[in-house]
Amino acid sequence: MNAWLISLGASLGLTLLFEGAFALVWGLRGRDLLLCALVNLLTNPPLVFCVLCWRHFGPAPAWLPVPVLEALAVWAEGHFYKKDGENIRRPRLFSLCANAFSYALGLVFTALI
Repeated sequence: MNAWLISLGASLGLTLLFEGAFALVWGLRGRDLLLCALVNLLTNPPLVFCVLCWRHFGPAPAWLPVPVLEALAVWAEGHFYKKDGENIRRPRLFSLCANAFSYALGLVFTALI
C-alpha cells in the first residue's frame, strides 16, 4: 500500500510540475494557471489509481488502459479549460499538448530512475 501512495504522490507532483511549466510556456497566468493545477488534482489521482489497480489485479497487458484513461483525462481537462478558463488559447489543444508533454517526460523520468 505504501508503494501505491508513493506512486500516486510522485505522479501527481511530477504532473503538476511538468504541466505547470508547460502552462507557463503556453501563456497561462493567474486564475488559468490555478485552473490547470486544479484539473490535474481532479484527473491525475484517479487515472494513476486505475492504472495501478489494472497492473495489480487486471489482465495483461499492463499498458492497455493507459491510452483510454489518458484520452479521458485530456477530454475532461479540455472541457474545464474551455468552460472555466479565462484566457486559454485553444483549450482542447492545450489539454492534449500538456498531457502529451507530461506523459512523455514522465516516461523519461521513469526510465532514468
